[in-house]
Amino acid sequence: MSLTAQTNSNQTTPTEIRLGKDKTTLTVVFAQNTYTFTAEFLRVLSPSAEVQGHGPGQQKTIGGKKNVTLTGLEPVGHYALKITFSDGHASGIYTWNYFAEMGEKQLDEWQAYTKRLAAAGLTREAA
Repeated sequence: MSLTAQTNSNQTTPTEIRLGKDKTTLTVVFAQNTYTFTAEFLRVLSPSAEVQGHGPGQQKTIGGKKNVTLTGLEPVGHYALKITFSDGHASGIYTWNYFAEMGEKQLDEWQAYTKRLAAAGLTREAA
């Protein structure tokens, strides 16, 4: 599946969005950079209130999502995607800025997540 994003002068806007054939990766292409995210990364670091909480310090650490896949991509206006995952999660709105910012700090975010996971006694494996 491939989507072509529309131009929005107020935000970073991707030129292309590609869902991997196995539905475990999403590639977001911007004019200057291309980022590939795993479904697991997008699921456990979802911008949804379910994961991020409703304020500072309320972020939840979600384990057991190693084998999650992307089952749906739905444009939200001209600024974001709503992603549906194989575990039923579908409440996150992933803005173009989210993809650009997370793409730049993907390694740091992943390392911080795996540390929180270990500290919580959780694993990436499904229960």
